[in-house]
Amino acid sequence: MRRHVNQRQAQVLELVRARGSVRVADLARELGISPVTLRRDIEAMAARGEIQRMHGGISRVDPGRAPSAASTASAAASAAVAAGTPEGLVIGMVVPTTEYYYADVVRGAREAVEARGARLTVGLTRYLQGEDRTQADRLLSTGAHGLLLTPNWEAGSPGPGEGAWTAELPVPTVLVERWAPPGHPAASLDRVASDHAHGAARAVQHLVEQGHRRIALASRATPTTARLRAGYEAAVSALGLEPAPPWPPAGPGPLSDADMFARTLDYLCEAVTAGGVTAALVHSDTDAIMLIPRLQARGVRVPEDLAVITYDDEVAGMADVPLSAVAPAKHEVGARAAALLLDRLSTTTAPDTAPRQHLDLLPRLTIRS
Repeated sequence: MRRHVNQRQAQVLELVRARGSVRVADLARELGISPVTLRRDIEAMAARGEIQRMHGGISRVDPGRAPSAASTASAAASAAVAAGTPEGLVIGMVVPTTEYYYADVVRGAREAVEARGARLTVGLTRYLQGEDRTQADRLLSTGAHGLLLTPNWEAGSPGPGEGAWTAELPVPTVLVERWAPPGHPAASLDRVASDHAHGAARAVQHLVEQGHRRIALASRATPTTARLRAGYEAAVSALGLEPAPPWPPAGPGPLSDADMFARTLDYLCEAVTAGGVTAALVHSDTDAIMLIPRLQARGVRVPEDLAVITYDDEVAGMADVPLSAVAPAKHEVGARAAALLLDRLSTTTAPDTAPRQHLDLLPRLTIRS
């Protein structure tokens, strides 16, 4: 078995030296081996200074050139991987922000990583286009052995022609609070996410239990919205509810935050006064807290005319009248994602045959009077 590994790595080295550089995905196909097996070979070869890792591929090391700082720093961690322990590993995490929703996600990941003797480094994107890939490359260049990745996908999943690069990264990668549809390259990655569709459906179910038959969903466009709407619509259909009035068509051009907020306020007022809506699921908490006094100023009483459940449960309990809310398991999402990645990095028995995992964690509904 050891001779087979040496022969395979020798073949990789020969091809890289002959071509100068090669993409990992192309090389895996040419050699007839899995990307996971090839990445482990690359990790070992880079630690020895035989090749140089780059985004999505590898390149030869010029004669006389010293191994990169990242390669040198990763040698001890590579030995730890071979020994089946995560100690000494560096886990890179790319997230939009470490505030609000993602504060708990990052905290959960950090606690799980540090509990197993590894180290977490974080790259922030601030939802800037293309920044997720830039931050992933930066973390890899500084020696990350695996990535926890939350790409800037507006709908929570990749749009047309978007996101294929995530499946070509040279290290094991876990998507966090993102998903890819079947057939997309990123669908083959491990992922851990909140089941927002279930959370929305659970809120609708509770409102029905309280006697409501016409329930609206009010959510600005966020990476969470598509899954919320899918769960909301599924619950409305399954429970035989009367549909709420549709959202008015959007005008030309993008809307500012103020315009979107005003549009949501107008929609809810009209839905209650003319559309027969008596309850709403509002995403997010901050929007709900801002909407309620404005609804009341326009004659819509909460909860007498409109019962409200919020989604996220970041600040719902701090409203002047505490609001019932659906809370995604944010801390647990981060912890489970980190544990999944560390397990994959630490596996020594046929890691390329271990099945990939898609974990959906169910949000929790908290009822407040």
